[in-house]
Amino acid sequence: MLTDRAIRRVYSSGELRVDPFDAAFVRPAALSLRLGHEAFGLQSRGTVDIADRSTYPDLVPKDLDTKGRLVVEPGEAVPARAMGKIGLSENLVGLVDGTSDYARLGISVVLCGQVIPGFGRGKLAAITLEIVNHLRHPVLLYPETRTCNSMLLSSTGSEQPYDVMPHSYSSDQESGSSLWN
Repeated sequence: MLTDRAIRRVYSSGELRVDPFDAAFVRPAALSLRLGHEAFGLQSRGTVDIADRSTYPDLVPKDLDTKGRLVVEPGEAVPARAMGKIGLSENLVGLVDGTSDYARLGISVVLCGQVIPGFGRGKLAAITLEIVNHLRHPVLLYPETRTCNSMLLSSTGSEQPYDVMPHSYSSDQESGSSLWN
């Protein structure tokens, strides 16, 4: 696992690319990620069959409220972009996890858990977070606030970098429709 010194070193060497980079978000053993301004609601039309993409929920842009906050309703799962974009070399792996501050409030910030070697390697990519409200009341989240951490680990490299694999999310750049690609 990379500590703060090593995170700064791989950033300086170009193995880790972050735009925008803020040295204040380098933690003792992780890089903090902030909530971006783009989020989506999930609208399903019935049973979701994971083997049939035509049954996947529709992604509907979720606007911020009049005060610029993201409102997450009870039990709602909200795919939302992390602020900025990243790129990992084939020699780095990221493990993303929500902050303890959010967890203590009943909010899960998850991803599949990992950002694999080569993510955003060719063209920096946005990380999509899944935010779930486990409370009985709405939760108000603020874009640009620290939302989760990505622990970085060194790896021995990958035979097939993530960005060239089928169904790679490294291309999540512009629209919510790419979240299911």
